[in-house]
Amino acid sequence: MNANRTSTQHTRTGFALGLLAYALWGVLPLYFKAVRAVAPVDIVAHRVLWSLPFLALLIALSRGWPKVREAISDRTTLGTLAVTALLIGGNWLLYVYAVNSGHLLAASFGYYLNPIANVLLGRFVLHEKLNRLQWTAVAIAAAGISVLAAGALGQLWISLTLCGTFALYGLLRKVVAANAITGLGIETLILCPLALVWLAWRHSTGASIMGSTNALTGLLLLAGIVSTTPLLLFTAASKRLPYSTLGMLQFIAPTLQFLIAVLYGEPLKAVHVIAFPAIWIALGLYVTAMLRAPRLPQAPE
Repeated sequence: MNANRTSTQHTRTGFALGLLAYALWGVLPLYFKAVRAVAPVDIVAHRVLWSLPFLALLIALSRGWPKVREAISDRTTLGTLAVTALLIGGNWLLYVYAVNSGHLLAASFGYYLNPIANVLLGRFVLHEKLNRLQWTAVAIAAAGISVLAAGALGQLWISLTLCGTFALYGLLRKVVAANAITGLGIETLILCPLALVWLAWRHSTGASIMGSTNALTGLLLLAGIVSTTPLLLFTAASKRLPYSTLGMLQFIAPTLQFLIAVLYGEPLKAVHVIAFPAIWIALGLYVTAMLRAPRLPQAPE
């Protein structure tokens, strides 16, 4: 009885962490709009550079350095984290480019595709089970996404690349033998030399790598906290939830991104009006199916 209560609490904590992670990602475009005077590659370099001291502090406070040394000494773990570092770095770069080049709707569509990709990976790679109501929810969401796809063919490469890189990132981070802080710390350490080389080269060309105003400099210094906080929440949630459930929660982020895109003047089309109710009905059905279960489904060990 106590074991069931503990596992249910474990999953509910993961559910809350996932909700918070996706809500923060949903409003992240507001930050990128605020620093849009900075080149996209420079923004990503600052995200990596200023994440490192923040993560080092978190590792120190949690006494996690032995876990970092253990992960680095394991070739499989280190190799997996090297791949995830490249995946998340590429995802960040393309996302910043999409936001600051007026393609936020294409970016949000990429993250609308992600839940379906996560459900399929969870079912066929991790062998997670879905009940009939959850499969119905997935089918309704897929129908809504299909409507969105018809209106996003021009920038579909952005959507598909964002979806693919983040789905694979999440899958690998779920199965790798490293917790949220340890894994993200090692990923950032791997990417940091690339960020330093890029910023050094930009500085040598006379570019203002720290921004042209004090306000912009301050925002760039916050890039580490802005970037790592939702990613830490996401990876912590991925250890507590089935990957399919985590995927369905992801509809929150692109919906918020879509609303921000409309506020910034990107057009609202008929396909959005049709698709979004279908997607949110699907999410409601999926969560209902979870809550009706005898106990919340657990992530496989």
